[in-house]
Amino acid sequence: MPAHTIFTFNKTSNLEHWKVVDDAVMGGKSSGHFKLNQDGMGMFYGKVSLDNNGGFSSLRYRGDSIDTQGFQEIVLRIKGDGKRYQFRVKANLDDNHSYVSYFTTTGEWQTINMALKDLFPRFRGRNLSIPKFSGEAIEELGFLLANKKTENFTLLLESICFQ
Repeated sequence: MPAHTIFTFNKTSNLEHWKVVDDAVMGGKSSGHFKLNQDGMGMFYGKVSLDNNGGFSSLRYRGDSIDTQGFQEIVLRIKGDGKRYQFRVKANLDDNHSYVSYFTTTGEWQTINMALKDLFPRFRGRNLSIPKFSGEAIEELGFLLANKKTENFTLLLESICFQ
């Protein structure tokens, strides 16, 4: 099956379905932002703070449901800052948990391949004892930085695809 592009960023990309959610929803002081940079790449950036029991910033995409049938992997084309991030999906928006994979950036452009069947369930920083991702669709996807330290971050996004 040929690759299927979920999102490609360029200077005219519509960001209306992308939303930043920080620990401020629970009283924390982290502040993430999302915009297109001068080259048209998606730029998720900001500062994670541990103040007031905070410690995370996330970027979420909620557009139309994405059919995953017939695909084996999610492929990210990204450039990070040397930090470890989570890639997260939800099969159903009503689920409290997400399915997660970690990746560490190098400061250079990278292609990150993640097998859908290897995404494991997490909720509020804890692994869950339920099966790994086996859904036929994704209703939300995103990125999360939560390394248990105060830090600035920048993650550039070029594309997100299935193959």
